Amino acid sequence: MAVLDRVNYPKDIKKLKISELEELAEEIRSLIVSVVSKTGGHLASNLGVTELTIALHYVFNSPKDRIVWDVGHQSYVHKILTGRKKMFPTLRQYKGLSGFPKRQESRHDAFNTGHSGTSISAALGLAVARDLRKENFKVLAVTGDASLSNGMSFEGINNAGHLKKDLVVILNDNEMSIAPNVGALSAHLNRIITGKFYNNVKEKAKNFISKREIFGLPVMRIAKVLEESLKGIISPGIMFEELGFKYVGPIDGHDLKQLLETFESIKRFKEPVLVHVVTKKGKGYRHAEEDPSSFHGTPAFEIESGEVNSKKGKTFTGAFSESLLKIAAKDKKVVAITAAMPSGTGLDKFQDKYPGRFFDVGIAEGHAVTFAAGLAAGGLKPVVAIYSTFLQRAYDSIVHDVALPVLPVVFAIDRSGIVGDDGETHQGIFDISFLSHIPNVKLMSPADEAEFKEMLEMAFKLNCPVAVRYPRGEVSIPRIGGGKVIFGRSAVVRKGKNVCIISAGALLVEALEAAEELKKEGIEAGLVNARFIKPLDTLLLRELAKKYKKLVIVEENLIAGGFGSLVLEYYNRAGIKVEVRRLGLPDKFIEQGSRKILLEKYGLSKESIKEAVRG
Repeated sequence: MAVLDRVNYPKDIKKLKISELEELAEEIRSLIVSVVSKTGGHLASNLGVTELTIALHYVFNSPKDRIVWDVGHQSYVHKILTGRKKMFPTLRQYKGLSGFPKRQESRHDAFNTGHSGTSISAALGLAVARDLRKENFKVLAVTGDASLSNGMSFEGINNAGHLKKDLVVILNDNEMSIAPNVGALSAHLNRIITGKFYNNVKEKAKNFISKREIFGLPVMRIAKVLEESLKGIISPGIMFEELGFKYVGPIDGHDLKQLLETFESIKRFKEPVLVHVVTKKGKGYRHAEEDPSSFHGTPAFEIESGEVNSKKGKTFTGAFSESLLKIAAKDKKVVAITAAMPSGTGLDKFQDKYPGRFFDVGIAEGHAVTFAAGLAAGGLKPVVAIYSTFLQRAYDSIVHDVALPVLPVVFAIDRSGIVGDDGETHQGIFDISFLSHIPNVKLMSPADEAEFKEMLEMAFKLNCPVAVRYPRGEVSIPRIGGGKVIFGRSAVVRKGKNVCIISAGALLVEALEAAEELKKEGIEAGLVNARFIKPLDTLLLRELAKKYKKLVIVEENLIAGGFGSLVLEYYNRAGIKVEVRRLGLPDKFIEQGSRKILLEKYGLSKESIKEAVRG
């Protein structure tokens, strides 16, 4: 009988021997590889934290003890061990198990986490609440070395060290986030565990004294004290202890015996403790070990070969990558910035070709934007490529450092709209709402490859902040959105009678199909491709109000504060009366599910557009 068959909750693993825990780790890895190969998901990070998670649940008592997972994509093992093993095959599917910790899903999920850098602050809040309520339990934050590059992590560490609360921070050091880590701190941590000086001294000392005694005591015990002193001189222990934390480590994150002993030892501490654990991303699955970046967040794949199953056409991300290379070849002032996602944003090719003009700043979106502002003020032409959901984290930097001084920074906003299986924390449905009201910002939304490339070229020529938003997934290769892009102007795709569809962005594909099918029913619906969210094409809006009785606006953003809102505000200011029907996303966080399912559910499919035109 497999060990995993006997384990459903944390209490079950407390009955196991060390050898059985090791078997359990391998069985969990096999389950994760099997499920993620079908559903897609975050593979490498979860394979890396298997022993660490088992040890945490063996020593501590969830859900009484609270474990907060940073980012949360590394919580699959935690989910399997906390009553969700049978649901695990539904991972990231519509109405299935979330790919991130979710309080609504289990009482073992202490905090919802989908963005990096939040765990230490949240865990400190839980610890302070515990003390004020005079309760008794441990609070643990599991964070990555990449997450420490996020300023919020240091803010949390600084405050925790000051408050001196009973808090454990587990630093999972795997030398990677999504791409290889960057930054001085990450480099320092890596030098500690790989440095020749530290390891040579350690090994030579062990070899020399392993069989000796002093005053009848094993020298190895004395040497352990000396080793800790040596490590304190050259390790990050000094830095964290200066910040108010007791530092323990680095320890092997795949050695269950060492993990259990360490966690048992720190249970007695009533002060902030940082445990430095070294793990290998992708551990146990060869393809993920060899290429952890590709298997960080992967679509479905073949287990034996590691090859991805999906055979998609060119994506918007791919079109951005190609176009930017051509622009950069003509203009040496063009530089590119990403926040730890060169591959996901398509900047990896730019990095290869122009390494001196490429900057990966780590998981630090606010810094990325202000850094870009500085580059622009210095006479360069920066493009900041960030997913829509992560750009939210840099809102003040956009307002204060880019828009206010009117600096020419280009924002390439990938994954705008519905992104699908990652769910609420990753849907890019707010960017129109939080960018369109900022003065000096121009906002474009391409529908096909040709106009996307024209918009990007235009963005670098405008002497102001420009954002180009585009979705995850395939880009339409043939031009479907009208003729050549003219700044501030929409394109009339089809003329019609009585009703006109205005589409903002990639939903033009759905709108075009709807218009063609309506024509077969005898309904001649007009169709406009609203390429510019800001500035609005007010000239065309006036013409449309005169020609059509009804306008149906389609957008992949919240209705509140979206493109349709901007149109209605314009008509109100101008005193123009026309019936406007807005199709967009409701005032709620959108759950996980395929793009197709969610477009249908929230009234943005071609059938919903047809119904709105008929109604």
